[in-house]
Amino acid sequence: MLRNNRVLWTIQILLAALYLFAGGVKLFGPAEAMQPPGGQPQPLPIWFLRMVGGFEILGALGLILPGLTGIRRNLTPIAAACLTIIMIGAVISTVATMGVALTVLPLVAGALDVVVLNGRRDWLSAPARS
Repeated sequence: MLRNNRVLWTIQILLAALYLFAGGVKLFGPAEAMQPPGGQPQPLPIWFLRMVGGFEILGALGLILPGLTGIRRNLTPIAAACLTIIMIGAVISTVATMGVALTVLPLVAGALDVVVLNGRRDWLSAPARS
């Protein structure tokens, strides 16, 4: 049980770092940083990408803070589920704009989100301390 907990925490920390970085670039970076390579036009509006970046940052915080504070731990699996949905959209968007080869990162991140969701599902039924 302790080993599983350490593995889950490691995955959560790595995912949080990934989502903080990716979300930060989308939310605070220049619009040029969000353009697909090869000079292709961005099919999604910049406001939408900035909104997704904000959700990624919130999701990253949701992966870490509830477990660290012990407050509302049920938010961690919910954050993992929401990030999984975002990664499904990222895979679809990546296939549409850049091809299948570049879908590895969102596929792996989404799969790890599912691992966290499954590993922390017992937190869903835990009594929430407000």
